[in-house]
Amino acid sequence: MIKLTRRETLAGLLFAAGAKTASAAEETPGITSQDIKIGETVPFSGPASAYGVVGRAHEAFFSMINDRGGVNGRRIKLLCLDDAYSPPKTVEQTRKLVEQDEVAFIFGSLGTPTNLATRKYLNSKGVPSILLTAGATTLTDPAQYPWTMCWQPNYFDEAFTYAKRMLAEKPDAKIALMYANDDSGRDYATGFKAGLGDKIELLVGQATYDTSEPTVTSQLAKLKSSEATVFFFHATPKFGAQIIRGIYEIGWRPVTFVAQTASSVAGVIEPAGYEAAQGIMSSAYLKDASDPQWADDREMKDWRAWMATYQPQGDLNDYLNVYGYAQGWCLVKILERAGQDLTRKNIMASATSVDFQVPMLLPGVTLGTSKEDYRLIKKLRLMKFEGKRWVLLPD
Repeated sequence: MIKLTRRETLAGLLFAAGAKTASAAEETPGITSQDIKIGETVPFSGPASAYGVVGRAHEAFFSMINDRGGVNGRRIKLLCLDDAYSPPKTVEQTRKLVEQDEVAFIFGSLGTPTNLATRKYLNSKGVPSILLTAGATTLTDPAQYPWTMCWQPNYFDEAFTYAKRMLAEKPDAKIALMYANDDSGRDYATGFKAGLGDKIELLVGQATYDTSEPTVTSQLAKLKSSEATVFFFHATPKFGAQIIRGIYEIGWRPVTFVAQTASSVAGVIEPAGYEAAQGIMSSAYLKDASDPQWADDREMKDWRAWMATYQPQGDLNDYLNVYGYAQGWCLVKILERAGQDLTRKNIMASATSVDFQVPMLLPGVTLGTSKEDYRLIKKLRLMKFEGKRWVLLPD
């Protein structure tokens, strides 16, 4: 009989525990000792194709991470599929990612209607769907859908903030509202009306549009006739550019607030024309590459170096490149904290216990999740468009 020392026994137990953890991780679809395979759907085509920048930024980001050795020794293999911002197509592509490509989890998939279309399926399969490029309040429901978590602030809170700012600055102004006739638009509208509270009678004009419509000219004419002097709208980039240009061309000059979804300089403001965007307001939680106050910022310099090396065709003025970069860093930290135990359950546990920071967040903006509250970012900074860039307003 061979008698083991206490130290040898302990070493054996630790080895066995480590082997068991590694074995459990390797039994997770998409996880091997060398790779972490993840999936994403993004509209590279269709009415919201301007958001395709996010998918390209993710691909470029993980190329950098893999060149640096990956995450805990594993390379990230991102499968990014086009869904054309069509929910049926999103369902088809997501099922392919899960059932045929066998990804470990879904990361960053874009859009409220598209993510709502796959939420029940992914939760029934126990597949994490994390850091989604969406902000509808209904997508943050850990009690019913514990495998679904968004990246950005929710739309209700954002719109609520705009309404309160309007009332503070113009307490008796007539107000107009416009939004897409989908789940994200309705979430913005609900938050905005909640922010108006007992001043809801100031809302004198409302209009919606479908993303399949070619233009929103008639809706803008209707809102102008309401004689509103303050205007808030939600839109995808294509319609955001149309709306900003449209109100300028019809000679309507309300104080205008635009949802974050249509605040990109490269994707919205430039097509609309800088002259049409002067004075419009929105919100942010990420640093703006065009803002001179970040010229010597270490994080901004690192981001610019990444853009030059891995995303050279990308537009430095498109905040979606900053968005995708910060989002990517958040996933890396979640996976790092999960360690070698990359089961789906442990990946989700790491995603729902965030208490760290990532590059490119504005000062004062923090990240934090818990098992009861999946909202990752809860603070926004208001900003105004002046000249050719956004300028942060005082808190």
